[in-house]
Amino acid sequence: MKLTEVQVIAPNLKKRLSGVTATIVRLLPLQAQSINIVATGPPGLPSHIPHVPIRSVFLMPGNRQRIWHARRNTEMLLGLILRDILRKHLKLVFTSASQRHHTRYTRFLISRMDAVVATSRKSASYLRCPAQVITHGIDLQKFHPPVDRKNLRQNLDLPDDAMLIGCYGRIRHQKGTDVFVDAMIELCLRHNNIVALIMGRDTSQHQKFLDEQRRKVSDSGLSDRILFLPEVPTQDMPDWYQALDIFVAPQRWEGFGLTPLEAMACGVPVVATTVGVFDELIEDKETGFLVPPGDPERMAEAVDSMILSPDRLQYFSTRSRCRAESRFRIEDEAGALNSLYLRLLDDYDSRQS
Repeated sequence: MKLTEVQVIAPNLKKRLSGVTATIVRLLPLQAQSINIVATGPPGLPSHIPHVPIRSVFLMPGNRQRIWHARRNTEMLLGLILRDILRKHLKLVFTSASQRHHTRYTRFLISRMDAVVATSRKSASYLRCPAQVITHGIDLQKFHPPVDRKNLRQNLDLPDDAMLIGCYGRIRHQKGTDVFVDAMIELCLRHNNIVALIMGRDTSQHQKFLDEQRRKVSDSGLSDRILFLPEVPTQDMPDWYQALDIFVAPQRWEGFGLTPLEAMACGVPVVATTVGVFDELIEDKETGFLVPPGDPERMAEAVDSMILSPDRLQYFSTRSRCRAESRFRIEDEAGALNSLYLRLLDDYDSRQS
């Protein structure tokens, strides 16, 4: 796509995989079906994502109004430089997923935006400006219940006759990995057919924390049943959700958190903590359970109640998929964002005419 045709630019100024990057990867192909949108930033996004080099943004002609959709402070700052210093014709949009009070610097950046999006009602409540709530959605074509779970598990080299309980995401204290480990140790000692899967990225900063979790598992004699797995490519994640019986989101803090939604779309019931937007995603006692953060005993109790009742587990599974289908379609998220862009562009065109 020629830059002269571009209507929306979505910067991604981070090389490492993150939740924001994953959001861009999920949304842009859908958005591009009805609006001329591209990403920009360092190399690293998948080849199917429409993309322009960051240097070309500084050289783009001023022949039309465009949207700059930032999701990080650095991206808001660059948008301000492009608009207010280099005089590019840009409308600045910022999406906030944070559920904490912003710093003075972030509030300043947000105050200079033309429109603000919040990913949940909770996120909107921390903003000091009007915001449109547009909830994240999930690709229900990629994330869906398994056709043959037993065969899938065999292909993934997982036990096909065990009760598989998963915890996916970054491994660190904030994400509650230690709480999950403690809960799984208790349950594995109680039930012989449980296997727990811990998968996610760890960094050198959190290596000591990860080593401590491995040590606890080893000391419990459960290294063959509580497994630490390497991170897999994003496109392979649906298989790892579909292999599960139960998913656990043990976070102590979370901005949004897509992993419970990805699990639910695959028909996997979720036990999650009452942080982030989990209480907006999960219907307590209908699609899973909500438990206090940092409480392995309550977490183990919630998981155990599903293990002991196959009928309840099946009911939660069916309800989880139905909730994802009815409330969290990625097409709805993409459509709402595109509508916002077009309103901003129409407002500009109206004032120029």
